[in-house]
Amino acid sequence: MSEPREIAERLLDAQVEYLLGEVTGDRFAEVVGRDIESVLGVADTLVFREIVDVDQAKQTVRTIVDLIGGSPVIADMVGVFADSIYDNIAENNDYTLGQVVDREPVEALLEKIFAMHQAQERILDRLTESPLVATVAAKFVDKLINDFVAANRERAEKIPGVSSLMSLGQSAANRAKKVADNSFVGDLAGKGALFALKRTNNAIREMLRDAPVHSAAMEFWDLHADEPVSGLREYLTRKDLNELVLLCYEIAVTTREKPYFGLLLDECVEVFFQKYGDYTLAAMLPELGLTGDDIATEILRYGPAVIEGAKRNGVLAGLIRERLAPFYTSEAVLAILAG
Repeated sequence: MSEPREIAERLLDAQVEYLLGEVTGDRFAEVVGRDIESVLGVADTLVFREIVDVDQAKQTVRTIVDLIGGSPVIADMVGVFADSIYDNIAENNDYTLGQVVDREPVEALLEKIFAMHQAQERILDRLTESPLVATVAAKFVDKLINDFVAANRERAEKIPGVSSLMSLGQSAANRAKKVADNSFVGDLAGKGALFALKRTNNAIREMLRDAPVHSAAMEFWDLHADEPVSGLREYLTRKDLNELVLLCYEIAVTTREKPYFGLLLDECVEVFFQKYGDYTLAAMLPELGLTGDDIATEILRYGPAVIEGAKRNGVLAGLIRERLAPFYTSEAVLAILAG
């Protein structure tokens, strides 16, 4: 009669062979379908908040954002993706912008932006606090006035005698300009810049509220909607897109490292638990847009190739044997076989 250890080795070989058959070939699809159904049956009895603690979830989310968000793969691929997208856009004449992006959500987005009067008021009010912006506004208004004066001068100079009067006025203006360093004049200039900014802000307010800006924006959209996607490259170069994407990525990465961003993540987890904490694990799948068939399909999409590769080089059999051997060679099993 065989020794207990020899019997144990034969049983181990048989189970390894059996499990290899379960996870390879046609049998694998049956096993996946069976096991997923069993897992979902168990998941339907488990309430989410009873399985996952909110503090653990917060830590997990932070870890995922920290590790994946700053991973070398993403850092290396951001610029490459941008270049690839640009190249595809530049060469693609098969799709129009209107086919890629629906008109209705664009119209709704613009309508919402132009209706956000509180945000507009706040932004314009804060702009008045910036001396540099005030200076820009003053130059903008000054440019409009100068262009208006220049246009009217061309008309006026055609009238006999008016040209001499305008020359005299220009001479006087030049002399006044020389005393601009005077503090009183400088103060007036500063007030003039602030006045120009306020006038500019008022014009912007009136334009956003009264002028048909929304219709004009949609007309601009419609002009491009029927053009090929490749036309978008006329707005920026390949280098521009690459640099913009990298700058946005840098903002995202540096923001991710701030303590406040962690507080926002924690708040998101809290809200998620409030809404879905009482769902069972199985009931959450439809909320995520998934079914058991979807999970099985994805497993079967990648699983067979991975398993066959591991089986082919002997790694899979070795892993199974490594996990089962301690059981078959344990004193309890050997005692049973000896009995």
